[in-house]
Amino acid sequence: MSSKISRYPGVEISQRDLLERRVFGIGQRMELEYSWSEGEALSRFFQELKNGRIIARKCYRCQRIMVPPRMYCEECFRKTDEWVYVSDTGTVNTFSICYVDTDASRLETPRIPAVIEIDGASPGMGILHVLGEVEPRDVYIGMRVKAVWLPQEERKGAITDIKYFKPL
Repeated sequence: MSSKISRYPGVEISQRDLLERRVFGIGQRMELEYSWSEGEALSRFFQELKNGRIIARKCYRCQRIMVPPRMYCEECFRKTDEWVYVSDTGTVNTFSICYVDTDASRLETPRIPAVIEIDGASPGMGILHVLGEVEPRDVYIGMRVKAVWLPQEERKGAITDIKYFKPL
């Protein structure tokens, strides 16, 4: 047992506690406080989405423009150099026609998740999002698409500020 004093000290759970289900949380509501940081690159990325813009990071050594932005280049292993704005248009790199929702329930109308290579970013750089205003049979790899944004007053600084991508 550690003598270190913690802000949230723990209590050892005995075998008897487990057997008699005297463990907090079983059948009880637990209130937890936590915080999470997106970090410098994603914080700026989400803020720009709230403003209706897509931003990337550029590496001067390998000349890659990365979306989503990264503060370090995974090719050069060095700090990236510059923020650059890219377009809200792109090309479908791959897609799926999905009849199962995130909670594993069946969907009558399929969702079409796709990886969109963003114009202005390096080849292979893009974001996973959904397609809209298109029939599943009409989607193809290489299809040109454009972001459909939520109205400004509804944006929260999240990837969902882009409602979907639609065909150009």
